[in-house]
Amino acid sequence: MLEQGSGSIVNVTSVHAEVGAERIAAYAASKGAITALSRSLAVEWADRGVRVNCLAPGYVPTDLSSGLLDSPRGEGIRARIPMGRTGVPHEVAGAAVFLVSDAAGYTTGSTITTDGGWTAW
Repeated sequence: MLEQGSGSIVNVTSVHAEVGAERIAAYAASKGAITALSRSLAVEWADRGVRVNCLAPGYVPTDLSSGLLDSPRGEGIRARIPMGRTGVPHEVAGAAVFLVSDAAGYTTGSTITTDGGWTAW
């Protein structure tokens, strides 16, 4: 991308890079590192035509989250989401498609959060 002078990188972080939760300190720290790396690269590579952004999904049923979401704690999580439900993969994918599209041509160093309002609290 740097050689051709254009491109778009979308790194996947998490709402837990911004909002703390118990028992996920290492996960949250690693996602926070992705966010920081993305912002630094966005600044470093902007004048070379490469955009770097993050996508921060909230709770979406995946192999990683299904045990939690199917547990008694899952109901409490859904109750805290203003939209009252978890996301679905195509909703997160839509945000990624936007970030790599020409419509986001002036977007770099940003994080798009797709969390049903979780971080709006």
